[in-house]
Amino acid sequence: MTTPPTTFDESYRTGEPPWVIDEPQPAVVALERAGGITGPVLDLGCGTGEHTILLRLLGYRVLGVDAAPAAVERARERARLAGVAAEFAVGDAMAPAALGQFATVLDSALFHVFDADDRARYARALADVVVPGGQVLVLALSTRGPGFGPQIDDDAVPAAFTAPAWTVETLQESTYRGRVTHDDQARTTGRALGELVDLPALLARVRRTDADAAE
Repeated sequence: MTTPPTTFDESYRTGEPPWVIDEPQPAVVALERAGGITGPVLDLGCGTGEHTILLRLLGYRVLGVDAAPAAVERARERARLAGVAAEFAVGDAMAPAALGQFATVLDSALFHVFDADDRARYARALADVVVPGGQVLVLALSTRGPGFGPQIDDDAVPAAFTAPAWTVETLQESTYRGRVTHDDQARTTGRALGELVDLPALLARVRRTDADAAE
């Protein structure tokens, strides 16, 4: 079952969600350093804006979008405090066409909150957003992990991003960094409350088919 946006909005308004770690995901930082991100970038499900701010600082044209208004409020405040002119908007990942077109969609911990039907619907919607030859980068918690949050198995990305619109170029094991905020998370990870923990994840690069090149 897909987690509704109102659940996330409430999480941002009432506390510190376990995915808010006040820094970019190490996997995303490493990906950018390796030349794996091309602008302009849509940071979809941007949360409190760590990746949008990082990429803007590095000179990318980037838009951070989240369905939770509280997340966008916090992202804008984070950017203001950092002195970064980052752009954010409230938006629906299932209807992103009005946001424009991008060479890269960065999806850090959004894809895994959808059920199988919505993952496929999401992939279809992104076909209108990613330019031909562009890419979607998906970082999602893996079922190899301890059940810290929503998870996907190795088949989830290929099942959603299908031909002729998409080609899954790479799918590899990675890590996703979270914060232990509940006793059950402490038990399953062996970490104390408040500590950061690196959890098993999947990192995928999905390429938007260039129809002209394919002919």
